[in-house]
Amino acid sequence: MECRPGCGACCIALSISTPIPGMADGKPAGVKCIHLLEDYKCNIYNDTGKPKVCTDFKAETEFCGVSREEAIKILYSLSK
Repeated sequence: MECRPGCGACCIALSISTPIPGMADGKPAGVKCIHLLEDYKCNIYNDTGKPKVCTDFKAETEFCGVSREEAIKILYSLSK
C-alpha cells in the first residue's frame, strides 16, 4: 500500500520515544510532529536523521484503514 496523499496520520497519532530533529524528547501520541507540513507530507522524509520508527513504518491497510480519520483512530489506539 502506498501512503495516502494528504494523510499524515502516522505523524500525529503515533508516539515517538526517540529524539527527532527539533523535538529532543520525541513526541507523544496525538501531537503533530513539527516536521509535518500543511499538505501532510513529512519535511524530513528523505533525511537520514529521521527516527527509526518513522523509517520502519510501512503503510498497511490494517494500520491505515480506508481514510485518514480511520488511520488516526487505529494508530492512536496502538499508542496507548
